[in-house]
Amino acid sequence: MARSKTNLVIVESPAKAKTIGKYLGPEYKVTASMGHLRDLPKSTLGVDIEGGFIPHYQPVKGREDTINELKKAAKSSAKVYLATDPDREGEAIS
Repeated sequence: MARSKTNLVIVESPAKAKTIGKYLGPEYKVTASMGHLRDLPKSTLGVDIEGGFIPHYQPVKGREDTINELKKAAKSSAKVYLATDPDREGEAIS
């Protein structure tokens, strides 16, 4: 019998990933983003004011490996859950 895909849960810190992973079980893979992965550019406004206030994000320098690992994990998962903290910082990370 073929094994079904696991669900990916992304949290902010490795400690949280370890703790939450203990509760969820083998059908979930819990991994950490380790903080912010994208940001608005520093050299320009970063928000298209005339085009509906759409932000123009760019990857945070040095976080490319983490981004690629998360993308790879997401592609091989049935579902992806963003389980960051319920505050402004967590919302920005999600």
